[in-house]
Amino acid sequence: MTQNLADTSRPAADATAHEAGTGASRGWWRDAVIYQVYPRSFADSNGDGMGDLPGIRSRLPYLRDLGVDAVWLSPFYASPQADAGYDVADYRAVDPMFGTLLDADGLIRDAHALGLRIIVDLVPNHSSDQHEWFQRALREGPASPLRDRYHFRPGKGENGELPPNDWESIFGGPAWTRTANPDGTLGDWYLHLFAPEQPDFNWENPAVADEFRSILRFWLDMGVDGFRIDVAHGLVKAPGLPDLGGGDQLKLLGNDVMPFFDQDGVHEIYRSWRRILDEYPGQRIGVAEAWTPTVQRTANYVRPDELHQAFNFQYLGTSWDAAELRGVIDLSLDSMRPVDAPTTWVLSNHDVTRHATRFANEPGLGTQIRTPGDRALGLRRARAATLLMLALPGSAYVYQGEELGLPDVTDLPDEVRQDPSFFRQAGQDGYRDGCRVPIPWSGTEAPYGFGPVAGGPSWLPQPAEWAQLSVEAQTGDPTSTLELYRSALAVRRAQADLGAGTGVEWLDSPEGTLVFRRGSFVCTVNTTAEPVRIPAPGRLLLSSADAVVDGGETVLAPDSTDWWAV
Repeated sequence: MTQNLADTSRPAADATAHEAGTGASRGWWRDAVIYQVYPRSFADSNGDGMGDLPGIRSRLPYLRDLGVDAVWLSPFYASPQADAGYDVADYRAVDPMFGTLLDADGLIRDAHALGLRIIVDLVPNHSSDQHEWFQRALREGPASPLRDRYHFRPGKGENGELPPNDWESIFGGPAWTRTANPDGTLGDWYLHLFAPEQPDFNWENPAVADEFRSILRFWLDMGVDGFRIDVAHGLVKAPGLPDLGGGDQLKLLGNDVMPFFDQDGVHEIYRSWRRILDEYPGQRIGVAEAWTPTVQRTANYVRPDELHQAFNFQYLGTSWDAAELRGVIDLSLDSMRPVDAPTTWVLSNHDVTRHATRFANEPGLGTQIRTPGDRALGLRRARAATLLMLALPGSAYVYQGEELGLPDVTDLPDEVRQDPSFFRQAGQDGYRDGCRVPIPWSGTEAPYGFGPVAGGPSWLPQPAEWAQLSVEAQTGDPTSTLELYRSALAVRRAQADLGAGTGVEWLDSPEGTLVFRRGSFVCTVNTTAEPVRIPAPGRLLLSSADAVVDGGETVLAPDSTDWWAV
């Protein structure tokens, strides 16, 4: 593995760097590499088997040395944990399983001292059914004004025994649950697009909008640098909550405009949020988790007066195929250019099978896969896909553990699974636990440094073979995936032509390969199973495999990506 020998160290943080917003002239988010931490699976400080904020805080130097720019934390708010914290009972409190508000404050301060920014998850589409508003609405009965802050509706049928419409939950089953009145009689139904423990807010009620503007300010005052907005496309529902008319609703998601997703009314909400973000120094940002039918629809969320980034899920679902990749890359860049927003690139997150396992299987199986596939093939393609992603214009997201080459754990016993959709019929596959297994840090025995005690607990079991994938085992090994990530992020930081941008210059190349240029930088990709010989573009900077330079030519290894300086 060859890497640039230029000084790529991170400049020391100073007292003004955070407030001024490093790279203020261009917007730090335009080329940021953002690392997703899933708190319960990152680092356990007290040995209870559950990751926590002090554990994350202790590992921040690792993330700085990895070379990322910001850290996105999945929810750590007070929650009954019916959906791993995406059912929030109190948006201004830390769940005791993760620590305290003082722990959150210390984490934010330490991150800033290390030159890292902190992005927190915000869950505005729904709350927990244990949220004070919802509990009061149940206790006070049909006359409660708090019911209008959610979607309570009378049922259909002679005695209201049928749901108000035919919408289905993303997790499977009806999207409605019937309530009991305070006197014990059956009452209205409430809408939940996800689990029954996650009632949807009614964003037509001004109190909901007021509350979330207050929540934004609470965390901005704490010093967070931005928000990843969960289900950003779901806040506004079509007037009258019309029926869908049958069919397999889950197969329509992401393909058609649905009456509960991607309604135009969501954009006024984000315009109001943008005004709040712009009031604060240091370039605070909003990131949309928006599943839309097209990349062009996704671009609506990042217009100049709305949010700053939106996840590129079309890219995440792309197969390891040169023609398909080029098409999605071009479409993504073309769609973001008119709104002057950076394209984002992501390969894995806490909701999908890790890409080392997706690429180990045949294409077309979706993003939740039950079979391990060819582990060596998957890792080879995952390393190559990472270098391709990091070479593209815009911002990139890295999911914890992908820098270790972790595969999904596809053989978790049913009795240890905790994904709520696993227990509901006809919903998502329910195999998200496989990408959420705690990551290995050190040692030869589980929990591999995830917790402070060898042989201690882990909320999901880790495979025995993960000892060789730990941070400790890979550090210093020039062939390891961890060192490949460290080198790639260092080279990306040092190369002026990498990072922000709006386009690539495609160069002619053999079928099954991609070659593009960005200034004095060239990226070559071979998605085939055979070596391919092409003219050497320049000086080799980095290779995901073993690139061979032979005179004026190079042999691209199968399933590989190489970086070149022209």
